[in-house]
Parts: sequence; C-alpha cells; structure tokens
Amino acid sequence: MIRINELRLPLDHPPEALSEAAAGRLGVAGAAIRRLSVFRRSHDARKRSAPAFIYSVDVDVADEARLLEKFAGDAKIGPSPDMTYRFVARAAEPPARRPVIVGFGPAGIFAALTLAQMGFCPLVLERGKAARERTRDAWALWRDRRLDPESNVQFGEGGAGTFSDGKLYSQIRDPRHLGRKVLGEFVKAGAPEEILYAARPHIGTFRLVGMVERMRAEIESLGGEIRFRSRVEGLSVESGRVRGVTLASGERIGADHVVLALGHSARDTFAMLRETGVFMEAKPFAVGLRIEHPQALIDRARLGPHAGDPRLGAADYKLVYHAGNGRSVYSFCMCPGGRVVAAASEPNGVVTNGMSQYSRAESNANAGIVVNVGPEDFGGDPGDPLAGVAFQRRLEARAFELGGGDYAAPAQLLGDFLAGRPSARLGSVTPSYRPGVRLTDLSTALPEFAVAAIREAIPAFDRQIRGFALPDAILTGVETRTSSPLRIARGGDLQSLSVKGLYPAGEGAGYAGGILSAGIDGIRVAEAVALQIAAARGKNAGRRCFEVLESNLATLPRSQLEYTP
Repeated sequence: MIRINELRLPLDHPPEALSEAAAGRLGVAGAAIRRLSVFRRSHDARKRSAPAFIYSVDVDVADEARLLEKFAGDAKIGPSPDMTYRFVARAAEPPARRPVIVGFGPAGIFAALTLAQMGFCPLVLERGKAARERTRDAWALWRDRRLDPESNVQFGEGGAGTFSDGKLYSQIRDPRHLGRKVLGEFVKAGAPEEILYAARPHIGTFRLVGMVERMRAEIESLGGEIRFRSRVEGLSVESGRVRGVTLASGERIGADHVVLALGHSARDTFAMLRETGVFMEAKPFAVGLRIEHPQALIDRARLGPHAGDPRLGAADYKLVYHAGNGRSVYSFCMCPGGRVVAAASEPNGVVTNGMSQYSRAESNANAGIVVNVGPEDFGGDPGDPLAGVAFQRRLEARAFELGGGDYAAPAQLLGDFLAGRPSARLGSVTPSYRPGVRLTDLSTALPEFAVAAIREAIPAFDRQIRGFALPDAILTGVETRTSSPLRIARGGDLQSLSVKGLYPAGEGAGYAGGILSAGIDGIRVAEAVALQIAAARGKNAGRRCFEVLESNLATLPRSQLEYTP
C-alpha cells in the first residue's frame, strides 16, 4: 500500500472527498484506488475562519510500483510501513517457574498480556484491588474523606492512568510500531476505533475500567493469573540473581524472572528495593498546581467561531515557558472538560491530578502548571535515591495542612495568587476538586523558586491563550506525581544493573511517561523475558541431550565407540 500524508479537507467534507483527494494527489482516476484506510487524522485550527482536517491515509492502488517510483522524491508519499506485530518467541509449554509481574498498570498489563499470548503463563501481583472495587475506594476519599492506602487513585487494577484523561499519545520513538499493538489491544478490549487514527486519542476513565477488566480476562484465558491485594514487600536475591518475591502475607513465590512494573507512587516498594541492594538513582520530575478555567473560555481562545463544534470537540492546549530564574514552566496532563481529583496514596497528604471522561463534557478545563525540579532541589543526601520521595512528601504534607487537615485541598484565585494575597471567596469559576477546597495563600505550598516561575509564566501563557490569566481561574495544590522521582537503572538487555532476572519497567521505574509509552515498555520487557526463558530452555535442552548421550555411550561396548574412517 501507499501512504499519503497531509491531505487537507474542510470540516464539512463529504465521505467520498477523501478518496477523491487521494486519487488527485497521486494523479490517478478514482477507480484506481481499490481500498483506503485512515492512518492519522488531526485538525488545524490556526486559520479560525477555515479550520480543516489533516489526513494521512493508506491506499491500495493499481500500478503501485510505478507510482512509488514516480513519487520517490516526495516526502509526503511513500510505501506504507508494515506495522504488524510479531511475537519474538513461543512457549511449547509453560515454564516450571512462571515469570512474575509486580504491578498491573499499563506496563504490567501489556507485559502480562504479551507473555500470556506467547504461552508463558505469567503471574501478576497487584497490591490494590480490581478496577470496580478500586473505583468505590477512590470515591470514598472524594465523597467521605476516607483514604485506603492500598486501594486508591494510584494503586489498583489499571494503575494511575485509569483515573485520568486516558491520553494515548506519546512523543517517544517507536520504530517497531509497538504503539500500534497497544492501541489495537485497547480497541479489541472495547475502546472506540478512532483511537487508531486520531492524532491525540483518549479514552476516559469510565471506558478504561471496562477495558482493563476485559484485558485481564484475556490474560487469564491464556493461562495467566492475576492476584489482587498482593503487596510485594521482599525480594529474594542470591549471587546477584533474583530467586523470588515475598508478599505482605508472608507467602514466598519462587521466580527467576521478575518484572517491576511499579507505579510512580510505590514508595514503600522503592524503599524495600534500596534495602535489598537494587541500584536506583534520583531523577528530575516536576511539581506545581492545578489550574481550572471554564472550558468555554479555552474553546473560544483556541477555536474562535468554531468553538463548540462537535467535530472538533473540547479544545486542549500545551504551554511551555522558560522563566528568568532558569526554571521551565509547562502545562501537564491537560484535561479538557474534566475535573481535578484527589490522588493521595498516603495518609495526611494532599495530591491533585486531572481526570476526564470520554465525552469531555464537564464545564471546566484543567491542567497542571508545573516547574522542573531535580536532585539538587530535594535536600538531604544528594546521593539518596529516595530524596525525591521525601521532597514530594514534604509538599504533600504542607498541602494537607493548608487545606485544613481533612483532605480538602488548598486553593486560590489566580488573580490573588499573582497579586500575592490570600483568597477569601470564590469568583465565577467553581472548583471541581472533591472532597472540597479551602481558600488560602498558595505561596507557601511550593518552593519559592517554583512560585516565582509560575507567576512569571502566567502572563506569557495569557499571550498565547487569551483569557488564561482570568483572575477568577482556580489554582489547587499540589501536583507532585508528574513522574517517578527515581529511576531503577537497567541495561541494554532491560535487566537491572545489579540484579539479574529483575526487569524494571514502565513509569514507576523511570522508563515511561503515560499510558501509551508505559504499554510499549511493558511489551519490550515481556519480549526480553521471553527471550531469556527461551534461551535458558535451549541451553538446558542441549545439556540434557548431552547427558543422555553420555549415559547411552557408557552402556555400549568399546568396540562400538572406536572411530572408523
């Protein structure tokens, strides 16, 4: 097939216009195109009077070889890449010691699914609960201020991404098109097919819950096992190689291959790994505040007269500013038509995050406005891999205090924040955070350099999105879980640098930054595990054959062993 990029059509184009445009771009009659599929669709709203859809399409066309030769120098036309996923190994029978996966977020799900599809029957250990039980526990915090440290927005089936906008795009390099497998598996599990071609696909929380349940069912049908409420609190290591894990219940499970698909909030597990001698190091991340505007304001600023057009949906944004103090300020996890949610996983701390449903139909837009921080900012021992965790905890405890000590979040009107005065009453924007906010002064919720950088960035953002500096916009604190505060170092074979058979994976290990990239990393780690198991089986098979040969030779008369030319 031939891929044609950057076909531009008006929003109201009829269905047949796309095939006609593709034929026209190739200079062939419409009948020459036997089949057309959309690979990517985005929209361009820079010309507000005439926004357009931009397509990349794959076409099956007569005389393909001649056309490819004709357009050999055209960067927008070429052969469609082969995006078929091919398994790297197949298990003739399940291994005697199953691979163990710790965590059932995106990385753990795709590691388990890929291993199960190859016949390796993985065992998944998830500290939290199944998705629907976990949803009830999340609502217990949002409605009743009751936090379950083992089942919440961070821990449980689906990982932290379950309570988010469900974004499914990434800027990572993906030469093997593993992202296509991730999206394809999501569609098979019930996601809308448009995620296969939308430029910025998303799913939303409610759909994600049902999808992860169906993916779990497939893993189990292929011989895998998922255990919930199974927190790993010990790692057995002998002679530099993993030999098993120990659960909080005291149960020990033997394993030669353990995938650490931890979330970025598995702080007690990080501490256990450090004590066990697993090499890890502190890494940069970002902290800040959530900002809420009326979604209609963002729509008007981004889409002009086409604001509210259902073909364009709720508008989003991505903003970056480099402050005078050397800090980068940027928008993070922007959620159109969503809400700010309580995302704490430890008692006596307040953490915020953003969440949207598939419809993105709620009245507010929200995003994290965050500032980069690094090990030099964390305090304490600069060589401590958990220094970033301690830094996060201090900010979360301060937010808990500013919010009144009952899981309400500290909040402030943007105009008051910029003017340096506490807020006393709400304006035109109603905060969406549950279980509620307490108006205060957020200048002590973050380090001084972060507050200064955000105050400097807001007017610059307002020049890009008119109305962004709305005085009644709401800031809610604090956003601390933007990414893992550490990295569990691994080598080119994806195994830990210090413990063989241990495979750090996904966002918590420091190798992903969202649902799609974590899913891709889970696939890659599953492949590495499968190849290691297959290689070990090959060596063992060869060794067994040699031992059988030796025993057989020992029973033969010497005359039959002599070499005859």
